[in-house]
Amino acid sequence: MVYITEDMVRRRAEHNECEIFSLEEVSLHQQDIERIEHINRWCRDLRILYLQNNLIPRIENLCRLKKLEYLNLALNNIEVIENLEGCECLQKLDLTVNFVGRLSSVQSLKHNIHLAELFLVGNPCTEFEGYRQFVVASLPQLKCLDGTEISRSERIRALQGLEEVKRQVWQQEKEYLKRRAREKEETQKKAAGEEKGNEERSKGCDGRRYTDANNTAPVLEENKENQEVEEKVKRPDLDDEQQEREFWNTPCSFTPESRLEAHRHLEEKRKAKEKEKEKKPKAPRTLITADGRVMNVNEPKLDFCLTEDEENKAIVLDLAVYRHMDTSLIDVDVQPTYARVNVKGKIFQMVLPAEVKPDSSTAQRSQTTGHLVLTMPRAEGEIKVRKTVQRPSGAQQTRRSSSSEDKKRKTNIPERLEVDPSKHSAIDLASIVPRQNTKAGPLEASRMNPPASTAHSSCSEGFVDDPDVPPLI
Repeated sequence: MVYITEDMVRRRAEHNECEIFSLEEVSLHQQDIERIEHINRWCRDLRILYLQNNLIPRIENLCRLKKLEYLNLALNNIEVIENLEGCECLQKLDLTVNFVGRLSSVQSLKHNIHLAELFLVGNPCTEFEGYRQFVVASLPQLKCLDGTEISRSERIRALQGLEEVKRQVWQQEKEYLKRRAREKEETQKKAAGEEKGNEERSKGCDGRRYTDANNTAPVLEENKENQEVEEKVKRPDLDDEQQEREFWNTPCSFTPESRLEAHRHLEEKRKAKEKEKEKKPKAPRTLITADGRVMNVNEPKLDFCLTEDEENKAIVLDLAVYRHMDTSLIDVDVQPTYARVNVKGKIFQMVLPAEVKPDSSTAQRSQTTGHLVLTMPRAEGEIKVRKTVQRPSGAQQTRRSSSSEDKKRKTNIPERLEVDPSKHSAIDLASIVPRQNTKAGPLEASRMNPPASTAHSSCSEGFVDDPDVPPLI
């Protein structure tokens, strides 16, 4: 059962800075409220009150609202119009789709002299013969009934045959109240039968424990088995879908009890789903795979724009964060290869097209659109990592007879990071072949060091070595 609490009213009073003593309008619709209370003491200056689509069975605790002008009680379980004499300024009353069967209770609104509009569409009393004529004649201050304006001629005709209409209405009202009493009795019997069945099931489950001189335990077990057989014959498939279909397809009369039963059924389904969610926790989102690959994730489903600023050599990420969201609910994490933003517990992750500098990156909120703008400068040099591949032991044993150069290649080379290209040294081509005598010219050097091919080659017959002739290079 849901009660009207002070916290509930304060949450509805945000437009009034959460002050309820001076509140003039409050909306408490669709809250499953089953009783009106506390409002006449907390909100004395109330002018508009919305209580539609709840489970309220009775109009009460509203007599102190002297300034109340509009009361909406549509889609509730109200059966009698009462306790509104103290609402002196009431101008509009909405009781659409309720269970008002006592049409004579409309006469209690005679004291509300300012009442101009009344809505009773969807109530059992609207099916009575002479319904409109009775209401028009009973409430002379009324100007509009069920959305239709009351003309002067209609009011005169309603007053002329009022006595006959009253007798018809009272007779129909008595029949309705008898039918309503039978419906309440059937509902009570049904509820009592369900409680008795639950007790028998609980006793049947523990039947072996209740033993006496007459040996009643076997009887309880036999009753339990017979009951299970009957249930299987009636419903061979006891899955949730078929039970749900059977509940909604079973015909029943439209009464406050049936509406409460449907509400409780929906509430049980909702609680069962919540329990299933608690039992099965949601698997965490995979942001980085086991092999180190970064995933693109957009859990908050935000629009974004990723651009490159060539002039400033930076990557700009424009994320369309909600305009009125507090910045304290946003957490930004920039890495060299990706950017991650936590928006109110939901992850947005984007792989960057180039490496950036996390230390130099900035994050700002736009004052006009509320977007989050990440400016990430690009790294000057590309980071390269030299990795060593270790060969298996079998491959090393097969190559023990390799040369000394191969053995050097097999040794582990330390990893080096080459970031700054300015520190790279150029190759000195002049120092590749060292000279023995720097003062000697190329001709003398070639004479002093003749090539190996000419020094060791065998001379042919008749060859004369003339020192004045330069050697062939």
